[in-house]
Amino acid sequence: MNTIESNGARIPALGFGTYRMTAAEVAQTLPAALQLGFRHVDAAQIYGNEDAVGDALRSSGVARDDIFLTTKVWVTNFAPDRFEVSVIDSLRQLGTDHVDLLLLHWPQSSDVPRATQLELLNAMKEKGLTRHIGVSNYNTALMREATELSDAPLVNNQVEYHPWLDQSAVIAQAKPLGMSVTGYFAMANGRTPTDPLLQDIGAKYGRSAAQVVLRWMTQQDGVAALSKTARPERLKENFDIFDFSLADEDMAAIGAMAAPDGRIVLEPELAPAWD
Repeated sequence: MNTIESNGARIPALGFGTYRMTAAEVAQTLPAALQLGFRHVDAAQIYGNEDAVGDALRSSGVARDDIFLTTKVWVTNFAPDRFEVSVIDSLRQLGTDHVDLLLLHWPQSSDVPRATQLELLNAMKEKGLTRHIGVSNYNTALMREATELSDAPLVNNQVEYHPWLDQSAVIAQAKPLGMSVTGYFAMANGRTPTDPLLQDIGAKYGRSAAQVVLRWMTQQDGVAALSKTARPERLKENFDIFDFSLADEDMAAIGAMAAPDGRIVLEPELAPAWD
């Protein structure tokens, strides 16, 4: 498994995401993913399945220290009287005394100043509840602001990323800040596997369109990708992306697919002014 180094963190470049997965799907798929070789697991309070993720981690037989585990604090828990309580509850459900990366899930919270959010996030690291801290769904300006407000280095910004959404500005901003970027929604709600151009590129390498996009993401410097499937038979396809490389012209062709209306996750009440 390739890894990304950012501000002291070593993050496996390919992760297993649990968004929109039921407890039964997590139980069926996540242990198999870990046994196959996945070592990066992404969770969140709002997904409502941290307890299932914890059960799956234990049943997988893979040592906890070998897994890079991420979870995210939901915006309603940003208040000082809720933040640590919510993190401790997440750890209880996940069956661990710490996560490897704790993120602020969205930048907007109407009643909690960003400085307070970052102060509380730092406190979780100081107390040993997380090894590293970061943010999610931040634009470039907010990334700079957050790093200025944080005593500890921020290691990652998790954002929507797929061929139809240009995230070059965010990726470029991450580099001078020492941060990495993790992309979610790589399959673009099912658009990726059936796209003719991606299929054509995949045919050149004997790969599926899904493999092409996951490779396109992880072949970019400082970018990790989250894959997700509820079907165990698809795990090996998603995992087998590091034994080939895309040619420069194919990387460019995929990057040129981005469109102004390519964003899928809008969340107007939570999102910043996107780059």
